[in-house]
Amino acid sequence: MATDSDGRQQSLFQKLKPICVPLLEKSQLTPVNVPTVLRLLSDLENILHHESDLPLSASLASYVFYPISTILRRNVLTQVPDRVLEQVFNVLAILCDSWWWDCELEVWTQLFMLCSSILGGLEGKGKNKTRSDETRQAAAMCLLALTRERDNSKTPSGAAEGLFSTRIASLQSHAQSTKFIPVLGQTIDSLLTTSKSRHRPLQHVSLRLLDVIIRVYAPNGLVASVLPGVISTMSRVALGTQESTGQASGDIVAGALLVMQNAVVISIGDAVCIADGAVRSVVDLEDLVHLNRPPSPTKNTATAPYLITRTPSWLQASASQLHIALNALTPLVYHPTAVALVALANMAKEVLSTTSLTLPQSQPLLLSWLLSLSNSSYPRVAEAAYTSLLHVLTEGPTNVRQALLQTLMHISKECMNSLPISIASQADARIEHIAGHVEAICRLAMSTSDLPKDIGLSSISGTLHYILGPGGGIEKWGWTLLSVLQFKPPPVSINPVSMSQLLLEGNPEAVQGVTFPEVTLKNVLSGSAADSLARMFRALGRASGDHCLYAVEWFVKLGLHSKSDVAVSALWCAVRLLEGVSDIPLTGDGFQNQGVTSHSKHLEKFIRSLTREVAELWTAEPADPSTAPLKVREDNEPLPRTEVVKGVKGIRLTLDIAEPRPPTTPIANDQMLLHRTFCLQLLALGAGILQARFTGLLIHVIYPVLHSIVSPNHHCSLSGMAALAFIANATSYASPGSLLLSHFDYALDGVSRRLNHRWFDVDATKVFAALVRLVGSDIVEKAGDVVEECFDRLDEYHGYEVIVEGLMEVLGEVVKAIETDEPHVPDDVAEDNSQLVRDLQPLHEWIIHRNDTPLDYDDTDYGPAPHEAWGDLKHGEGGQDEPRTADREEDTAEQVLTSAQSLTKQMVSRSIHFLTYGSPVIRARILSLLTSATPVMPESALLPSIHQAWPFILNRLNDQELFVVSAAAELVEALASHVGNFMGRRIWDDIWPRFHAILKKLEAADGQSALARRGYGAVGTESAYTTSHRLYRSIIKTMTAAVDGVYMQDAAGWDVILAFRRFLHCGAHAELQMQARELYTALSKGNEDAVWLALMATSGRLTGDITFLREAQWDINENILLLLDK
Repeated sequence: MATDSDGRQQSLFQKLKPICVPLLEKSQLTPVNVPTVLRLLSDLENILHHESDLPLSASLASYVFYPISTILRRNVLTQVPDRVLEQVFNVLAILCDSWWWDCELEVWTQLFMLCSSILGGLEGKGKNKTRSDETRQAAAMCLLALTRERDNSKTPSGAAEGLFSTRIASLQSHAQSTKFIPVLGQTIDSLLTTSKSRHRPLQHVSLRLLDVIIRVYAPNGLVASVLPGVISTMSRVALGTQESTGQASGDIVAGALLVMQNAVVISIGDAVCIADGAVRSVVDLEDLVHLNRPPSPTKNTATAPYLITRTPSWLQASASQLHIALNALTPLVYHPTAVALVALANMAKEVLSTTSLTLPQSQPLLLSWLLSLSNSSYPRVAEAAYTSLLHVLTEGPTNVRQALLQTLMHISKECMNSLPISIASQADARIEHIAGHVEAICRLAMSTSDLPKDIGLSSISGTLHYILGPGGGIEKWGWTLLSVLQFKPPPVSINPVSMSQLLLEGNPEAVQGVTFPEVTLKNVLSGSAADSLARMFRALGRASGDHCLYAVEWFVKLGLHSKSDVAVSALWCAVRLLEGVSDIPLTGDGFQNQGVTSHSKHLEKFIRSLTREVAELWTAEPADPSTAPLKVREDNEPLPRTEVVKGVKGIRLTLDIAEPRPPTTPIANDQMLLHRTFCLQLLALGAGILQARFTGLLIHVIYPVLHSIVSPNHHCSLSGMAALAFIANATSYASPGSLLLSHFDYALDGVSRRLNHRWFDVDATKVFAALVRLVGSDIVEKAGDVVEECFDRLDEYHGYEVIVEGLMEVLGEVVKAIETDEPHVPDDVAEDNSQLVRDLQPLHEWIIHRNDTPLDYDDTDYGPAPHEAWGDLKHGEGGQDEPRTADREEDTAEQVLTSAQSLTKQMVSRSIHFLTYGSPVIRARILSLLTSATPVMPESALLPSIHQAWPFILNRLNDQELFVVSAAAELVEALASHVGNFMGRRIWDDIWPRFHAILKKLEAADGQSALARRGYGAVGTESAYTTSHRLYRSIIKTMTAAVDGVYMQDAAGWDVILAFRRFLHCGAHAELQMQARELYTALSKGNEDAVWLALMATSGRLTGDITFLREAQWDINENILLLLDK
């Protein structure tokens, strides 16, 4: 190896010799040879850089250094061009990288001073010349190569053992000598100046140099002397006050903070201050004996005149100034780069670990940094800060750890006490800051289970238990916080489904995707601040565990029994704490990702009682102000004083932040809805905690949840559906419908109890309808109970319109469910073609051959023939009537009905008399019920009821309310489609004259409707959901069914053809056009000539006497072509 190294050294020498010799000859710089010198220096730099992996021997390094030193000696330094000087420093930087191990101290000193003079612009006596940034950067790089630390792995081969320790000790001793300390001071001053340069490479290398010189070479006294300047400059660099963007880059901030960290630790750390007698350390009992004596230095403090002697007064002054400087660095907590944030966390950790005695006032600030950084969105930053917190709280001397723990506990109490002030002042940034601190402290408290008990971190948990426990902590901050926490529903609640959509679409499975809607804080403007408050309460519950159940109970009692606005805020706090205790979030995926969990028996017992208490809110009777007893004033009671106050508003002598409110002020309507919302969240959390054991409480819970679903308030309705979906998932049911079906008796019992005279609830019928809709088609299994309950209540409350309407809605939902579940085969309606004449050819054939003898005529005489069937002759007189009787019984026997059909028949028969009810809504619901029952029931069960109710149905076609007429038309449509033989003549004799009159009235009404289509000859309305559109559709479909099933007389058919022409207009709704084409297709089967004549005349294609049918405002040509194609 030595031979190979010597060979490479010799080869390198041969490469360097052709450069070093000419460079020595050109050492005297002139304008003529400067380019040549630059070229030679560049070649020299390239060769050295290419061979950088080869350590230069001392002789070879001296050989290269000689021409460089000659250039520096033979020329006045101020007259050397910047470019030449830059190249010189580049060569020296590469050279010093290997020469550092055996360079003479005199050469090291001269190079150090040379680089320092270039950096500071001090190149001659009394002459200041500022070099270019590139030149100063090269000088700084050379100085960094000359001073940077090495390790034993870089020791040259063949060197003595311990060379690194010997070399670094020698350089440190020389640098800390009395003669060299001024050079160090001047160099530090120059580097502080260049660290503010806008040239990024120069700024970066200056910070690295400052760190090396302060940490390795400068004596402690010198660092203490330059501490104010270092802290001041590094603060400005870190904050980026001179930057155009307003903040420095991440690596610059990290370099500046590292310099500050080392300067603070070296100059004002506990160890050096104790050694100089500036502060006393109390470790054992003997130190307490001498506590009243002034501290004395433990070593000789005699220093040079320009070095600081640490005294208690100096420490006090420096600590206060340093605290101000550190406080100014607080904005760095929000720096956008992870590098800067990690550096800030490391600085806080080192300063906390080493200055617990000298900087006690800065400990809360530094801990605050670490707490904030532990909540960073950068995982690396959060992990570094959390690790730093654990380091300072679990490692190091006991007195340091205890002091930091006391500070941390004080921070937690101050955060809870100052949070209401920040909320009241709407300081969102401050709210996030405080909530983040509490959350980080809770995270530390939860980590105590993995640490030994003698560490002392259990005191953090003890503090949280005091804050939330019965020791009086909750009363100190709870009332004040509730006075400023005010909620309101959001203006818009976004969710995949709503109750209206459920009623319209009939898809109960959609309820599973509903989540609890968010609420808005009145005094918190940003969503991030509100989220931070919620996370804070969850973290408190998670860290305190069962110990916070006292706080939950305190909030719940206040929320359930208070009549003021704080009730809503109290319930919100209770919900968030319970989320933390159970570790079950109600937002996001919620319980979706939760497995089978176990909780303490104390928590489960508390949840059971809480669930019953919350569910009773839907049972309690509201207080009636009119029945409240009047307060009578006593004789000795003074009259209320009336006082007029002018001028400045007086100061309230109270600790409450919010304005006082009268205790008797009732809760506003929106607050009452929010109160119900948070109660539903408590019920959902109870299900999440108890899981399968919650089914025993469903008898109390189902009705409150369903009652909230039918609330007219969208926010409350969404909360009810979210609670139902959450409870179903927590109790291991596939869907909310499965849960309600399994516990249908509980739900029915809840509705029944709210429909009696003691606890009457008007919304109970709506709850009943929602229950049927949510269960879906499976309700058929329980339909008997539902129908029986409905008719029992109808008999009891038949005179109350609201109740009857609700119960009819329930019956309608049951019939719809039966219609979905019960299979039905539509009746085959045979066309009556006996009177339809399409061709006269058969008549002509018959006239010609009417007298011809049939070809297959048999005129053989077979004798007398029996007048009865052959089979009847074998039986006696008594048995002749038996087959006929059996056939007759078989023909007249009614079809056997299923249970669902029997139930539907019962509902139809008992609901018909409500067709004459005074409320038009109820009349419409009965008609809708009959419409839904028509496809379910067979003719033998349906037609007697329809025949009985037929006069009432006809009267409904003349009803004053258009939606009742529309419902009656839909019923006629269903009857015509399913029992066409029964309805044939009734339609032409009873229905069509009324339909004809209705069409004329609707045509006149559409001309005055704001929803009518605009344009020449426009027909109908724009929307397909208007009552008139539905009525049009029902009339057209009814007449289509009638034309298909019953022979149509020419006069009536001609009226139908003319009445429905306008629906073929291209300006009509697309659905009506399609239905009209189907009608005219059916009409064409009976009398296609009449249809052709009417449509052609309407479009203006025929002339003569038929032109009176021309309607120029209707464009029906496109639909005529479609009809002709068929």
